Amino acid sequence: MIIQRFRTAALLTVLCVFTNNFRSAHAQPLVGETLTVVQSASGDYISWREHLIDDPVTAGINFSGSDGFVMGDIDRDGIEDIVSVHESDAEYDSGSFLEDFVPPIAGHVRIHYGSNDPDLWFNITVAEAEDVPAPEDAVLADLNQDGWLDIVVAAERSHLIYLQNPGNGSRSEVWQRLILPLTRDKGSYIRVFAADFNDDGVPELTAPNKGAQTPGPADYARSTPVELHTLHGDPLQGDSWQVHVLGNYSIPQNAEPVDIDNDGDLDIVVGTRGESRLVIFENQGDGTLTFIEQAVGINGAQMSGFNLEYADLSGDGRLDIIGTAPRGLVWIQQPTRKGDAWNANYIGTFAPDSHTGYAVADIDGDGDIDLMAGSYSRGDRTGDDHSVGVDGALGRIGWFENPGAEAVHGEWRRHDISRRKRGMFDKFMARDLDGDGDLDFIGTRGNSYPYDGVFWLEQVRTDQPRAAFQPARDQESGEMPLP
Repeated sequence: MIIQRFRTAALLTVLCVFTNNFRSAHAQPLVGETLTVVQSASGDYISWREHLIDDPVTAGINFSGSDGFVMGDIDRDGIEDIVSVHESDAEYDSGSFLEDFVPPIAGHVRIHYGSNDPDLWFNITVAEAEDVPAPEDAVLADLNQDGWLDIVVAAERSHLIYLQNPGNGSRSEVWQRLILPLTRDKGSYIRVFAADFNDDGVPELTAPNKGAQTPGPADYARSTPVELHTLHGDPLQGDSWQVHVLGNYSIPQNAEPVDIDNDGDLDIVVGTRGESRLVIFENQGDGTLTFIEQAVGINGAQMSGFNLEYADLSGDGRLDIIGTAPRGLVWIQQPTRKGDAWNANYIGTFAPDSHTGYAVADIDGDGDIDLMAGSYSRGDRTGDDHSVGVDGALGRIGWFENPGAEAVHGEWRRHDISRRKRGMFDKFMARDLDGDGDLDFIGTRGNSYPYDGVFWLEQVRTDQPRAAFQPARDQESGEMPLP
């Protein structure tokens, strides 16, 4: 009898602990529903309202895997438009997406024409399928020098493709195109940029080729090129294009034009996944497209440089670099003397959520540079997997508040906006879309069909706290607590 009472008491204790733990785990407030505590420089509370620009449900097109986007006035009406790329994938190798609807080689390049109303967009597809197999990135540049912005897309499963703006008929006419012959079936082009490096009026293209869309051990062991593509003639003619190899690396994934040394010409910042390092190609500025390779030694961190941002955070007149390191987001301070180490300074982390896209901007209006950021969910891309729990890698949006004068060593305060079971927030750009004087953000979202696509976050300022996030949809991927 005594033994039975002991067993009963022990069982009740275990059940009580389990129940309390269960309640505790589910009593955590959902991130998006938590009242905001952050205030602008003027004292208003900051929250965010989501608006949809393009998604597969409203478009009636089964696109998914939304990745990079660029902005520019494509139709020359004085209002910026958006070009977005969509891999249309359900697996991490960017293969087929919902095979019953879309063939395995699917992909979409979409244009979103803006208007005076930030909630009114005219959306079209300008390239798809075999032309853009798993498009990862795009760039806008007037390559044929006719005054209209053209598009170049980096397709992760094959090549670079040039799409020529037809001018006044850009919304209705077919965009003529050319797959750059020297890139066809040459590996995996993950990024593409355009800049006039030699100041001759014709942009060049930079593009890292990471070798394979889903690199395996053998791919990490070999080197593939970071390329410079030059144009000499009609961009629709294959023989007008030439390619120059800047260098070879293990899984290069960035080749971004930026005047990093502030000497008036554009250099190239390269990031490599396989080597977890950055490289700078310093433009000699003599009109000959001559670059000198410089290693970037970092004291206190490693960066592979897929997404990078640039700002003078130290206030010394030199551009610093913001990026992802193993411990989270960091910024590295450019040294006074060329060749010295760049010192790493910690910003913050979304752990266990993994960082993907970000953008620098003065979010709270206090005169310094803050950082908007998004993460990369790792669960099922086509449904809310019940096995994905609060401690998994989920899709989060949040921003980090610059500590101001203490930026070099001070603590950046994190403000979470939303955390959902699914979402890869690949890129952000700051714009005051609604013209109310504060900065909003445009972004893309993948990993979460049918909720993928392009959206914008309206910064809402109120005199009383509100929920941190107001979603655009009534039905969504599940909002989650913090881990």
